[in-house]
Amino acid sequence: MLDIKKIYEARERIKDIVIDTPFSYAPYLSDISGCEVYLKKENLQVTGAFKIRGAYNKIASLTDIERSCGVVTASAGNHAQGVALSALKFAIQAVIVMPESTPLTKINGVRHYGAEVILAGANYDEAYAYALKYAQENTLTFVHPFEDEKVMEGQGTVALEILEKCADFDAILIPTGGGGLISGMASAFKSINPNIEVIGVSAKGAPALKNSFELKEAVHTTSVRTIADGIAVRDASKITLAHILDTVDRFISVDDEEIASAILFLLEKQKLVVEGAGAVGVAALLHHKLEHLKGKKVVALLSGGNMDVTLLSVIIEKGLLKSGRKMNITVTLVDKPGSLMRFTQILQELNANIVYISYDRTAISLEYGDANVTVHMETKGEEHQLRITAALKKEGYLRG
Repeated sequence: MLDIKKIYEARERIKDIVIDTPFSYAPYLSDISGCEVYLKKENLQVTGAFKIRGAYNKIASLTDIERSCGVVTASAGNHAQGVALSALKFAIQAVIVMPESTPLTKINGVRHYGAEVILAGANYDEAYAYALKYAQENTLTFVHPFEDEKVMEGQGTVALEILEKCADFDAILIPTGGGGLISGMASAFKSINPNIEVIGVSAKGAPALKNSFELKEAVHTTSVRTIADGIAVRDASKITLAHILDTVDRFISVDDEEIASAILFLLEKQKLVVEGAGAVGVAALLHHKLEHLKGKKVVALLSGGNMDVTLLSVIIEKGLLKSGRKMNITVTLVDKPGSLMRFTQILQELNANIVYISYDRTAISLEYGDANVTVHMETKGEEHQLRITAALKKEGYLRG
C-alpha cells in the first residue's frame, strides 16, 4: 500500500495545475442499475483525463539535473498529454512515443503543449519498449505512466477529492489498464476507510491485469483489442499488481459492445463525452455486472474524455440502429417512372424520415429493368419499424 502521507503531499504539489473535477449524483443511471450512483468526472480534468495528476507529481519531484536532461514517455494518449503539459510548465524538453494507432485527437493534444511526438509500435507495450531505448540513447529521463510511486501517488489524489465530497459510499469502480490509477486510489481509500469496496474494471480485450489479479501473479497476453485504448495494456505490471493485491477487492471486465453503449448513454443522458476507458465503470452498472451492489451507494470514475471523434460517430450510428431510432433497408423496384415515388410515399405515410437514399440499376445480381434502392431512415423505435416492415411486405417490396 502506498503511503497516504505522500498522496496528501502530491495533492499539495499539484494543486495549482489540477482542478477539483465535478462530483454529482446520476439519477437516471441509479434507476437503471438499482444503485445510488455518483460520477467523478475526470473527463473534465485539465488535458481531459486524470493522468495530469501523476505526470505532474512525478516531474515536479525530479531533481534539477533530471529535468535538465528532458523527459520521455510512452503513452496511448492521456499520460502523454499530462507529461507534455507538465514539461511545458517546467520549460523542459518532452518526447512522447505513442502507438501508431493512436487517435489524431490525442496526438494533436500532445503537440499542442509543444512536445515532440514519435509514433512507434502497434500497441502501448511496443511503444514503451521503443521509448526505453530512446531514453537510453538520448540521455532523457523516463516518466513511466504507471510503474512509478510518484505517478501512483498523484493519481491517488482523485480518491481524496471523492472522500471530501462523499465519505460514506460503499463501493468505487475504477478503470484499470496498467494499474497506476487503481494503485494510488485504492491505497488512499483503504488508508482512510477500509470498508469501501474497491473494484477494478478492465476491457475484455485487454485482460492481462484481471487475469493476474485472479492468479495472484503477473501474466501477460499476446495481444490486445478494444475500443478502450486508454486501458489497452498487453503486459501486466508486477509493481502495480503488488499494490492491487493488497488493496483491491474485486476485478470485473466489460466488452466493447457494453463500453460503446455506456459511451452513448453518457453522451445522451449525462451530456458528457467520455472515452472508452473512462466509460467502463458505467458499462458495468448498465449491464448489471455487480448485482451485489443493489441498493448501495456507488461511485463510478469517468477517467477521461479524449474520445476519437471518428469512433464516436460509429458508436452513435450503431447505437441508433440498435435502439430502433434508425433503420436501413434495401428493396428492388421495377426501373420505371413512378416506382420510386410510390415507395417513398409509403414511407412518408408511415412517418419515417428518410436521411439517405441511393438508386442502383447496375448491380450484377439485378435482372435487366430492375433497380436496388437503399434507404436510411429515422424511426421511432422497434414498434414503428415493425409497422414499416409489415407495410412494405404487404406492398410486395419485402419478402417473408
